[in-house]
Amino acid sequence: MKIAILDDYLDTIRRLPAFSKLSGHDVTIWNDHTGNMDVLAERLRDTEALVTIRERSPIRASLIKRLPHLRLISCRGDYLHIDIDECTARRILVCADQHPDIPNYATAELAWGLIIAALRRIPQQMAALRAGHWQTEVGQGLRGRTLGIYGYGKIGKVLAEYGRVFGMKVVVWGRPSTLVQATADGYQAANDKASFFEECDVITLQIKLREETRGIVTAEDLGRMKPSALLVNTSRAGLIAPNVLENALTKGRPGMAALDVFEAEPLTDTSHPLLNMDNVICTPHIGYVELSSYDNSFGSIFDQVNAFSAGKPINMINPAAVN
Repeated sequence: MKIAILDDYLDTIRRLPAFSKLSGHDVTIWNDHTGNMDVLAERLRDTEALVTIRERSPIRASLIKRLPHLRLISCRGDYLHIDIDECTARRILVCADQHPDIPNYATAELAWGLIIAALRRIPQQMAALRAGHWQTEVGQGLRGRTLGIYGYGKIGKVLAEYGRVFGMKVVVWGRPSTLVQATADGYQAANDKASFFEECDVITLQIKLREETRGIVTAEDLGRMKPSALLVNTSRAGLIAPNVLENALTKGRPGMAALDVFEAEPLTDTSHPLLNMDNVICTPHIGYVELSSYDNSFGSIFDQVNAFSAGKPINMINPAAVN
């Protein structure tokens, strides 16, 4: 099959052990990102199977209509960037391994690293040291503080374990069913959303972005946070109402933020407000960008390609496309 892989920024995929699974296929890998529809359509003109890396490139009807040979889109996890209805109408199968029982440890580890880096002011201290200054400020520790987890799913559970090991009090907020599970696991469920934002020293967002969760964190929520508190978002930027976070940080509630996700990605505008605030540390959506995580993910994605090629598709999102 003619396979195209988009947005492999660091040319990582061909170096993964899992890449050998595509042996025998005609594979083209694009290392840059383009939002130009004409360029993208030309690149994918002869593509039969398209592999996407998370949501880096939206695959909407305007593009799909221009890809006459496309028969398969293979990805892993969420597929909100793909127009499923248009794919079904054009008999393009979408396969996505939802890996329901496997936490993304790479993202959990990054979130925890961001928490420590932000509270101990590690990036700021490094910059000061390089500028010839020694110990410019005093950071905060974790033991005895309250870790708030908004969304007690797979990653939320892992972060709760990390918090417990570091001697933090763990408080959870989210859907009623997850609060029941958190309580059963020995953690405290917040009385309500308001008290959750008021009481926690660190809040990490671990919610999936859906239409019902878009903007679920409001200006009022952030305004309840302590001036010393930290907000961490390694999930999706759309969970926070537009422009609310910048304003809240300017007002000092919360006092800090650590972010791995942004409304528009890739973010290359160096004048973006969040990149120029001393109380914010930012990383370029690298939560899942880790070699073993990549190899596991793409092993699954390539298995889907081979299963489709063999006439036995797996992990079908829109089986009506082939039925």
